[in-house]
Amino acid sequence: MAFTKVGAEMSKSIRLGVNRRILNGDPFPWLLEEDPGNPSIKFFTLRDLLDKPEDAPEVRRARKAILTSGPVPQILAAQKPEGNWIPQGGKYQSTPAQIIFLAELGADPRDKRVRKGCQYLLNNFIGTNHAFIYFSPPPLARKAVHCDNALLVYALFRLGFSEDQRVRSALEWQIRAIVGTLPADQYYRSTTAGPKFACGINRGQPCAWGATKAMRTLAMIPKNKRTPAMRQAIKMGADFLFGHDLSRANFPFTERISSHWFKFGFPLNYWSDILETADVLVELGYGNDPRLAKVFQLILDKQDDQGRWMLENSLNGKMWVDIENKKQPSKWITLRAIRVLKQAGFSLM
Repeated sequence: MAFTKVGAEMSKSIRLGVNRRILNGDPFPWLLEEDPGNPSIKFFTLRDLLDKPEDAPEVRRARKAILTSGPVPQILAAQKPEGNWIPQGGKYQSTPAQIIFLAELGADPRDKRVRKGCQYLLNNFIGTNHAFIYFSPPPLARKAVHCDNALLVYALFRLGFSEDQRVRSALEWQIRAIVGTLPADQYYRSTTAGPKFACGINRGQPCAWGATKAMRTLAMIPKNKRTPAMRQAIKMGADFLFGHDLSRANFPFTERISSHWFKFGFPLNYWSDILETADVLVELGYGNDPRLAKVFQLILDKQDDQGRWMLENSLNGKMWVDIENKKQPSKWITLRAIRVLKQAGFSLM
């Protein structure tokens, strides 16, 4: 089977919607194999890459396997009867982190343990400004930042709580924080420092990680249900991200550019990588934008001769359970890469 690379004519090809075959090999048998250590991959491959409906028998079987083997049951095994997790080794074993990981891993929202964990989060990790915070107690408004709030709103959307008023209020806080309609005393020098993703942790400058997480959350809202404020926030986010060279990640920062941008990982947390940021922009309708050409090329250049991508960044050793092996071909990164390329209109095979 012949495959062609996207080269110097990539920007033109993107604009013209040219059919492009870009994988070095066929990773689909690998992604679809039965893998008790990593069952989420088959579910997401069937649903997101092969467009199988969620009620298809094979998709339902794949999702059921997520709760019986691999990381999800190990995370749930560490859950306390109250629904929370008590960290033994840092923040990535905390309750907010587990809710994020469960959502990313495709845990079934109907599972009682998953729902109990979400309810515990909702009851204990909301600040006085209605935004989610990562540490509790006390629930102080000044602890809210774009990345953490967006991560938890996104996770709760995926885990079946999109209509919960507390989740909606946290989303509303995020939108208002972006567009600048929060009261002046709701911006804090040490955290959410001002509109347009300004963050005290980034020394008051706008944070591209926070912008990526916020835009990923807003992308979940169907276009016909987006309010004018949502549309304004999305435009501000896209303008900010496209206002810099994403392939270089030269966003405002007072020190060196973080290597996290170029080391593809799973799961992510408050940081991002250019694969995720490209995915968000594609999801928002910018897949044919020539400003993404260099990013797509960078993504493509990272695949091996079998059309697989490596795990370059990992939280192994910090979570309740390790996921894949660093510096080895990764089903998660391969899934992430193919998903964004597919949605951008590339012909994969």
